[in-house]
Amino acid sequence: MPIASESSNALTAEERWTLVAAIAASCMVFLDGTALNVALPALQRDLNANGAGMLWVVNSYLLVLAALVLEGGALGDRLGRKRVCMAGLMLFAAASLACGMAPATGWLIAARLIQGVGGALLVPGSLALISAQFPANKRGQAIGTWSATTTLVLLAGPALGGWLADAGWWRAIFLLNLPLAAVALVVLWRKVPETRDPSAEGSDWPGAALAALGLAALTAGLLLVPAQGWANPWVWGGVGGGFLALSAFIALEAHASHPMLPLVLFRNRTFSGTNLLTLFLYGALTAATFFLSLNLVQVQGYTQLQAGLAFMPLAGLISLGSRPAGRWADRHGPRLLLTVGPLVVALGFGWLSTVGVTPGPSAYWNTFFPGMVLFGLGMAVTVVPLTTAVMTAVASHYAGTASGVNNAVSRAAGVLALAIFGAVALVDFHNQLALHTASVVLSAVARTDLRTEARKFGAASVPVSVPARQRPVVKQAFREAFQHTFQRILRLCSVMALASAGLAFWLVPSVSPPTAKPPANGK
Repeated sequence: MPIASESSNALTAEERWTLVAAIAASCMVFLDGTALNVALPALQRDLNANGAGMLWVVNSYLLVLAALVLEGGALGDRLGRKRVCMAGLMLFAAASLACGMAPATGWLIAARLIQGVGGALLVPGSLALISAQFPANKRGQAIGTWSATTTLVLLAGPALGGWLADAGWWRAIFLLNLPLAAVALVVLWRKVPETRDPSAEGSDWPGAALAALGLAALTAGLLLVPAQGWANPWVWGGVGGGFLALSAFIALEAHASHPMLPLVLFRNRTFSGTNLLTLFLYGALTAATFFLSLNLVQVQGYTQLQAGLAFMPLAGLISLGSRPAGRWADRHGPRLLLTVGPLVVALGFGWLSTVGVTPGPSAYWNTFFPGMVLFGLGMAVTVVPLTTAVMTAVASHYAGTASGVNNAVSRAAGVLALAIFGAVALVDFHNQLALHTASVVLSAVARTDLRTEARKFGAASVPVSVPARQRPVVKQAFREAFQHTFQRILRLCSVMALASAGLAFWLVPSVSPPTAKPPANGK
């Protein structure tokens, strides 16, 4: 019996090549995100971008990805998962080349939008290929291997991005996607069979357009708040229009003949619970890593390489813990891990929120390191059980759609968290800077210049109009204002992680549910 069991769990050649292609494709996306976050200060300096511009560099990609990834998953089910994944790879690679050549912030944001379109075809395809090619008894192990391997990029990505940024080569972060795309394309073309859902038909581009419009309007409205205030009609127009567009999207999906978001899937308690957990946890994750990267470089005095290395405990623990967590969840169900993991993440965010302005990298081990370890431990026991729970909650009939929904939720969570927390951060930083410089004697011109610099957030520098004797005080005020804002954001992230733990305990069953059968109407 043991020999037969081992034989049944051995991977076939097609399964091995599918894993190689899925891992190479996913590495592009992970590398782009993890390396870029650490390099943002260099990018901001070279392109002379303000704080809102930097948020758009990150959010433009996430926004399009969140809006279109659902249609990308459905397209893969209908037209062929391999074909759609290859199209995404080619588009993502072309957009990465454009990002690497960007002469200004506007160009980079536009190229990131195109990257989002490619990512929407590529991201759900990688996991859908695994779900379609691997039987249920191998799927958890396969996803664990995929996660463990790709999270090595999480380990190397920040350090690589920091090293490239310190050397003045942040553009190479985007250009590294080109050889990865070439490997994935060749393997997919030569070694991986095509799979599709023969019953899938139709498209939902109106739904995708409404989702994109809603997220874009919300983001634009929220990011106008720091400069214009809540009373500005463009702010209310953006926020109100965003909510209206997203409401129209839900209404359209409820009545569409071929919805990209089949609302019937959310009748499954596990599917609903895991996606709500994803919304809160990945929103917190996106905001925390964005602001932590800026804090380390622009306030704490780390080089970008040192900031990248500071994230290594997080990535290393995720890489080491993913496969054991996947095996444990296969045997015992995901509920316990999906409750404990976010709780530990919340503790990590809580610890990081207590760290003030430090002497620099020499103080890392007793300041940021413990929080990073807690953060990493929590994510290590969450990532694979969460992915497996989502993919096994519905029938393989919906493999691409389920992957697309969960990816859309995680990216939309990032978009909304960065837009909301970004607006909160910019307003709070401005207010704290005014508070910390209230007792400093400055001219009206210097006060105006301070308000202008505040828009650069962590990259703000002391204006030349500030007298020499006041410059050290104002410089310290910048650091303390940013640190106050960082602590507030991390506490909000901790609350979101706690909420995700509560959702898991309430909504996710203690054992893995049997794979659901597709509804009789095919929706």
